[in-house]
Amino acid sequence: MQGIIKSLQVGLWFMFLTFPLMVIRVDTLNGTVDWRWQNMVMMGLGTFALSFLWRYMLARKEAGGASARQGNAAAGGLMTRVRSDARLRTPALLAVLVVFAVLPMLVSTYQTNIMISALLYVMLGLGLNIVVGLSGQLVLGYVAFYAVGAYAYALLNADFGLGFWTVLPIGGALAAVFGILLGFPVLRLKGDYLAIVTLGFGEIVRLVLENWGSVTRGPSGISKIARPGLFGMELSVSEATTYIYYLILAAVIFTIFAVGRLKDSRIGRAWQALREDEIACEAMGIDLTTTKLTAFALGACWAGFAGVIFAAKTTFINPASFTFLESAMILAMVVLGGMGSTLGVVLGALVLILLPEYLRAFSEYRMLIFGAAMVLMMVFRPQGLVSCRSREYDVNDPEAGKSGEKA
Repeated sequence: MQGIIKSLQVGLWFMFLTFPLMVIRVDTLNGTVDWRWQNMVMMGLGTFALSFLWRYMLARKEAGGASARQGNAAAGGLMTRVRSDARLRTPALLAVLVVFAVLPMLVSTYQTNIMISALLYVMLGLGLNIVVGLSGQLVLGYVAFYAVGAYAYALLNADFGLGFWTVLPIGGALAAVFGILLGFPVLRLKGDYLAIVTLGFGEIVRLVLENWGSVTRGPSGISKIARPGLFGMELSVSEATTYIYYLILAAVIFTIFAVGRLKDSRIGRAWQALREDEIACEAMGIDLTTTKLTAFALGACWAGFAGVIFAAKTTFINPASFTFLESAMILAMVVLGGMGSTLGVVLGALVLILLPEYLRAFSEYRMLIFGAAMVLMMVFRPQGLVSCRSREYDVNDPEAGKSGEKA
């Protein structure tokens, strides 16, 4: 009963606050005033319902009743079993791979292009996950490394005639170098200070690309960038799109494998120790300088690879493609999916890229829906869609090579 009264008060308060906007409409041409009372009623009812639902969900979260626990277990049980049991995980992965492999044969070129963009952001999200999710370094200028890879291919192709496969490793290496150059000045920075400096770095790169017209072509960008070649064959637009789709799909699979191996390696353990407690990490003998620079370099390297593929896909780039909004979107994918979780980042990227495309019927409310979804995730699922799993080692286990995992 108390919740109903509070929700009723919220509804009345919102009706009062929005009264001038929702009810009163002045017709200046005819000199009349229209009173739209039905809008006020709808605002009150909608606010009351949302407030009551919000309080109910918060009460369930705080109480943690048996029904809620059973619902969470049922929702997460299948995912947990698939992730932990190889007999289920292998067929599930093969089924997903088959679906993605045959997708271009089942959908239009437009849909294939959308999937290419989604997979490209999956690759970017996994790269940023190394820096933010595993090593705990908050980077807001990640798009700068993306731009380095894209412009590396565009300039080397336009000015020197180098092909896609030649520039692909060069773009990744250049982005890694820029990652190290960013990492050195910020070794002692943490949290908000690190975020501000990396944000400034991203803006510096964008402004250089925009104003160094003699090299980067300035705001006009670079056009007629060559698509990836296939043994010298001439490909139509549709065939080139399909080819790039399989190329980025292979790159994503390789990225998932490489990031998974890095996460379980010695340097991956060092990253996770750095994320949890920097002082304790240093006390255990871990070289913080090497650990941080490795995270920046490897995370930037994957952004460089993605940038080269992006330039080859669009055949045109300009500085407007590498704004802060892109960095914020990639970071949102990592946070929404679950920091440190490879599967979570993949799901987060697919959700944030595909849903806006398929919610064009609600184009006027897409950002509102996106913001509401982020708030709900922060309140009810702060660990993300898929939480990161940590390994446990039993020192008393005679089989030293075995380890357990838990969510």
